[in-house]
Amino acid sequence: MSQEETITYGKLVRDRIPEIIEAEGRTAIVRVLAESELVPALIDKLVEEAEELREAEPEDHLGELADIYEVLAALAGTLGFSYEQVLESARHKRGKRGGFSRRLWLDEVTSGQ
Repeated sequence: MSQEETITYGKLVRDRIPEIIEAEGRTAIVRVLAESELVPALIDKLVEEAEELREAEPEDHLGELADIYEVLAALAGTLGFSYEQVLESARHKRGKRGGFSRRLWLDEVTSGQ
């Protein structure tokens, strides 16, 4: 007889995760977040996925970027923005402030007096 083990996660998961868990013969206890809980949960998930990207091996970078993209798309939609609006805003900011292609690292700024 095997001993039951319970792992507590307390985090937002992809829609099919409970189904996948159940297919493995385990039981998933889930609830649907209230609207007021969704944006903070998506932001937490974005941070989680960014940390996973930081720790990932190079061969896993694309998959981690895909996870970040999926969370970002869900967050944008939840906040009422379309994909096109996010891209346009990014283009606008890039035009005004630049992108990251020059790999600039700001060490310090001294005021001129």
